[in-house]
Amino acid sequence: MSEPRGVRLVRGETSRQRATFLELFLDLVFVFALTRISARVISDFTDGQRGVYAGLGQALLLFLALWAVWSLTVWSTSWLDPEASIVQTVIVLTAVGAMTMAVAVPDGFGARASLFAITYVSLQIGRVVYFHLAGHGRPDPRQTFRVLFWFGLSAPLWVIGGLAAEGTIRGPLWTAAVLIDYTGLFLGWPTPRVGAQRIGGQAIAAGHLAERYQQFLLIAIGEAIFVIGLAFSGSEFHADQTAGFVLALATTVLLWRIYFHVAGGLLDAAIGRSRNAARLATDMASAHLIMIAGIVLTGVGLELFITEPRGHLPAAWLIAILGGPVLFLVGRATLEYQVFARVSRSRIAGLLALGLLVPVTLRLDPLSAGAVTAVVLLGVAVADSRRSRQRPPETPTPPL
Repeated sequence: MSEPRGVRLVRGETSRQRATFLELFLDLVFVFALTRISARVISDFTDGQRGVYAGLGQALLLFLALWAVWSLTVWSTSWLDPEASIVQTVIVLTAVGAMTMAVAVPDGFGARASLFAITYVSLQIGRVVYFHLAGHGRPDPRQTFRVLFWFGLSAPLWVIGGLAAEGTIRGPLWTAAVLIDYTGLFLGWPTPRVGAQRIGGQAIAAGHLAERYQQFLLIAIGEAIFVIGLAFSGSEFHADQTAGFVLALATTVLLWRIYFHVAGGLLDAAIGRSRNAARLATDMASAHLIMIAGIVLTGVGLELFITEPRGHLPAAWLIAILGGPVLFLVGRATLEYQVFARVSRSRIAGLLALGLLVPVTLRLDPLSAGAVTAVVLLGVAVADSRRSRQRPPETPTPPL
């Protein structure tokens, strides 16, 4: 692909695979964004103002919008040279826009809905337009048209939903908008006359993209640690609360261990060996989305049993205490299939155990329910370790 005046936008074969400091700076914004999502969900479980299910649905829509911003950025920087001044400007604009969205999250379905929606639309469309103009149409003007076509379909729904005086129509409008955005994102923005094309195609830098996924998952685990640290530091340090804090820390370690065991550490090799790297990279984004949502929800459950370890366990709390790890294991099983074209029995056994434990945990206090969940995760981690000792190291064999 020719680029005039020697200005390089697309990554070269020898370009740096590691994330730049500016990309890591962008991740700090999303650390804050995840804390706002968590705080909102914790509030829904404890004060009941919005209702647990309505609050979870709203938080999910806000989270999906933030994830769409991050995903589009990371795919772009895995295709384009993150050291190019145009790309760096776009990253800075993304950081500003994402921070604005994050501060709107606590009241993102109320007084700050318009701020959240207009910022999201302006960011998604504005940076595509800026890049097209600043890059003089390089490197692919058809991709610009594809992305703008799809965002043009969802933008009115976001803006109308944000400006609507009646909050009951905001949820349906934003749900439709999210579905449009993710359909375009995962199908490669199929557009009349120019067809579909995922960002970067086969030119995606596998090592860079894999590292970015791993880093964001660590961000989610770090956010969970922040939540439990904040919860415990604000407690009275009673024995039950201390036990809950120790249990919560152990749970975060288990999440880290289960993720990085083999498959989580071989993403770049799997993408590099794939016959369709762009498709596999897109699929891995969905697996990480599920896992990160599970980690955030797990962090909420950890906070709940630290602050109120004993007493009655509201049934809705199991959505976080059990549901978070379930989501994480579903995403991790999906990732394992994407890397090895198989799923370990330990993942399936863990999911079955958590499902069968629902009626049991309903009779327990919050701390005991959290302990039961941690035991299941420990079982998965131990089974993984035994399997590694008994078999030689595996080579990624992605199904795509």
